[in-house]
Amino acid sequence: MKLISWNIDSLNAALTSDSSRAQLSRAVLDTLVEEDADIIAIQETKLSAKGPTKKHLDILTDYFPNYEVTWRSSVEPARKGYAGTMFLYKKELQPKITFPKIDAPSTMDDEGRIITLEFDNCFITQVYTPNAGDGLKRLSERQVWDQKYADYLAELDKIKPVLATGDYNVAHHEIDLANPSSNRQSPGFTDEERQGFTNLLSKGFVDTFRHLHGNLLHQYTWWAQRSKTSKINNTGWRIDYWLVSQRLADLVSKSDMISSGTRQDHTPIVLEINLEPLS
Repeated sequence: MKLISWNIDSLNAALTSDSSRAQLSRAVLDTLVEEDADIIAIQETKLSAKGPTKKHLDILTDYFPNYEVTWRSSVEPARKGYAGTMFLYKKELQPKITFPKIDAPSTMDDEGRIITLEFDNCFITQVYTPNAGDGLKRLSERQVWDQKYADYLAELDKIKPVLATGDYNVAHHEIDLANPSSNRQSPGFTDEERQGFTNLLSKGFVDTFRHLHGNLLHQYTWWAQRSKTSKINNTGWRIDYWLVSQRLADLVSKSDMISSGTRQDHTPIVLEINLEPLS
């Protein structure tokens, strides 16, 4: 099975805008079409509470005619047009879909951050983890989220194996960002967030990229848009992950980044895994 995850940073902009950035985003979509994945997870859709419009769905159908679409948007009292997630999955898969709430603080449960697909032999779930925010103003809430989310995955794992993906908004180790020393108190690299990710893995999950590539490979999934040279200079962060239950780790054959060309922000990540032993 091939699975892809991508923080798109506004589905509407990617599909309907004429900006140069939107054109780069559509080039990434063209690449995803060529990849022909079984499942595509998309974060930060930034759609309205009603979800994608007919125009959005028509365009998505043009790109991915053999896929079903499910989504979760931010709803009141959370901010409008904020966060949000979406799955595209091949029509023959027919998963059971849930939109879990994890008793997260503030409005986090209403921000459309988690969708879970249940199959006979596994769960496939995606997350758009809350950012600690400028000035770390949301760090304490983020710490609660991290614990609640880890508990949620652990509960799924008690039932059947889990494949979890998304934008986790944390670079786990120094190797996971280009400039660790100057980012000690930056959102996504605080001791608290890194420990939260360590705690998640300790509940029985594996970072598949490190499992396959070890601790020598410096590769990233995100480059800041605010810096025009971040991608040219490869001053990136690895904050997007494919995690699996420990008992699935040796079934993973690929966990890598997919090139997004010159487009800054997130790049897609791909996982290939043989789930036949679970049948």
